[in-house]
Amino acid sequence: MSDSDLIKLYSGRILELAAEIPHLGRLPAPEASVRKRSPLCGSTVTVDLAMAGGRVTAFAQDVKACALGQAAASVLGGVVIGRSAQELAGARDALRAMLKEEGPVPPAPFDGYEVLLPAREYKNRHASILLALEAAAEAAAAAQAAKSA
Repeated sequence: MSDSDLIKLYSGRILELAAEIPHLGRLPAPEASVRKRSPLCGSTVTVDLAMAGGRVTAFAQDVKACALGQAAASVLGGVVIGRSAQELAGARDALRAMLKEEGPVPPAPFDGYEVLLPAREYKNRHASILLALEAAAEAAAAAQAAKSA
């Protein structure tokens, strides 16, 4: 990766997002917790959440990832409260398609992932970018299933 490629990939907006991740930390009593790790780069994200009425009401994330993974977690943190398990799963699938299949940017309110479009060509970064949303979707599904049981 050349210096100009790195400059393009790590834009000012990505670095701003990485520096200001909403809902950092852990919840004291989550209904569901999911930890995801990227074996390629070692990035990890742990998500804690609680739900009521089928919607996320409390959320926290412990993010140990590269700037791209941090930026993705920041986008998620800005919109996760009030989302359903289905919305999170749909956003995860849309982000994956955006990165891997050159699909469109995920729909609002997840359209902030547009900032990560330059990462499409860096397949070794995709897993880190997907971690937070994958963990949130899995945790929301687990919390929802536990309430249904």
